[in-house]
Amino acid sequence: MIVKPKIRGFICTNAHPIGCATSVQQQIDYVQAQGALNNTPKNVLVIGSSTGYGLASRITAAFAGGANTLGVCFEKPPTERKTGTAGWYNTAGFHAKASEAGLYAKTLNGDAFSKELKQQVIDTLKADMGKVDLVIYSLASPRRTDPETGEVYKSTLKPVGQAYTTKTYDTDKNIIHEIALDPANEDEIQQTIKVMGGEDWELWLEALGKADLLADNCKTTAYTYVGKELTWPIYGQATIGKAKEDLDRAAAAIVKTQAAKNVQAYVSSLKALVTQASSAIPVMPLYISLIYKVMKEEGTHQGCIEQIYDLFTDKLTQAHPEVDELGRLYMNTKETNDVTQAKIKALWDQVTQENFHELSDYAGYHHEFLRLFGFDMAGVDYDAEVETLIDW
Repeated sequence: MIVKPKIRGFICTNAHPIGCATSVQQQIDYVQAQGALNNTPKNVLVIGSSTGYGLASRITAAFAGGANTLGVCFEKPPTERKTGTAGWYNTAGFHAKASEAGLYAKTLNGDAFSKELKQQVIDTLKADMGKVDLVIYSLASPRRTDPETGEVYKSTLKPVGQAYTTKTYDTDKNIIHEIALDPANEDEIQQTIKVMGGEDWELWLEALGKADLLADNCKTTAYTYVGKELTWPIYGQATIGKAKEDLDRAAAAIVKTQAAKNVQAYVSSLKALVTQASSAIPVMPLYISLIYKVMKEEGTHQGCIEQIYDLFTDKLTQAHPEVDELGRLYMNTKETNDVTQAKIKALWDQVTQENFHELSDYAGYHHEFLRLFGFDMAGVDYDAEVETLIDW
């Protein structure tokens, strides 16, 4: 079929298989151009491996470090009438290139929160890879089913403590407007922590530990975004922020529980980027459009793959990586430093409907959004018929 983007709100409901494969290849080309990494883990489990930072982590581990990788994701396969999800085609593209390079790669598609999927991973590791020396936790989901009780928890994007009114950009209607968000109640806070906090990360490490599948000195990291003043009311001082604080608790608990293996657990604080998750969060399309403008002018802009390659180089492959005052691996200082934030704040105060496209890099934002789904990729003929029924 001929595949053109179908955008509904903050999501694209289809994906282009060749475009996704091209995006994967570009990321592979980037890490290979940087040179091989030293002291890289050789058996890597990536929980949330099909898009964004998780995919970039898998690509870096495999193609800059020569690692065997086992991925976990939850993606819809293609049908006769519909394309698969972008993550499905990203994974297919990754598998094809890993096979060409002679790298072990397997991906399990299912509910990462479930006991059944955890057992599938354990069985696969025992059969194929053995103990893992790096576990990446990069899940993004709006809901989670508790594996013990069956209760379904749903996350909420709301401020905590008081209502919040701010600017946002409606990508559907191409307008800047004010948005008022009511504060979350205690149940909404706790449900968001259940979905986006560290409980499932802990359960993964517990299951791997009990199965004796954690190598000595294994590292594990969960990804987070903290932001600064402009995004704190919807991130740091909000339901998401409460969930992210729980990641710090989980990291400490993992270190304590897995002390016999000397497991090192870190929360990695990364910069704001266009992802399927961030596109859904109020404020972020406007904020990211502005930071892209500033950071590109400063020469400090990075995408997922550049950020993750640096995380591996500077942090994850170091015996004792430098951490911030909260014990996190911090990769966000190019965004959160005072000079850059002052520039962004000045633009934020000035931006209106009339000057939005002049003051921001919304063109760059929109390009990155389309790339998430395999569209707007140079060299891809989007008027040509493509095979969409692709498997791994």
